[in-house]
Amino acid sequence: MLMADEELHETDSNDQKDWQGETSSEAARSENAADETAAEDENYGVDMEKVEAVLNATADKATLTPQMQRMMSRQAENTKRVEETIKGTKSNPRWFVPVFCALMIIGLIWCVVYYLSPSGSWPIPNIGAWNLAIGFALIMIGFLMTMGWR
Repeated sequence: MLMADEELHETDSNDQKDWQGETSSEAARSENAADETAAEDENYGVDMEKVEAVLNATADKATLTPQMQRMMSRQAENTKRVEETIKGTKSNPRWFVPVFCALMIIGLIWCVVYYLSPSGSWPIPNIGAWNLAIGFALIMIGFLMTMGWR
């Protein structure tokens, strides 16, 4: 028993990993990769400011390469398509959400009042369980309105 315990607790500093050295070498590798990416961008001969100007449609078309001109026209088409889509979306009137929320809440209150009233005489006396039908109908109308919400 004593030998197994000693074997478990013995450590050799030469066998342990140097975690700090590994993380510093990984950081150096990522810096080198960033430098290589910047060098590749320079090799392509395309300045990022030109690309941004094309994408923002602020560049002079006469000075652009044909590829950049096509990219600029595609960007304009995409912008136009998105604007048309936004204009074409339908939305509900402002009163729609408050009405369906109110209907569901009123229906819930109607049912609760019926259950809490003595002998079911409220909210409308002498119709009995039809008060529940009215309450559930209000809740269902509100719920069905939620399906048309845009």
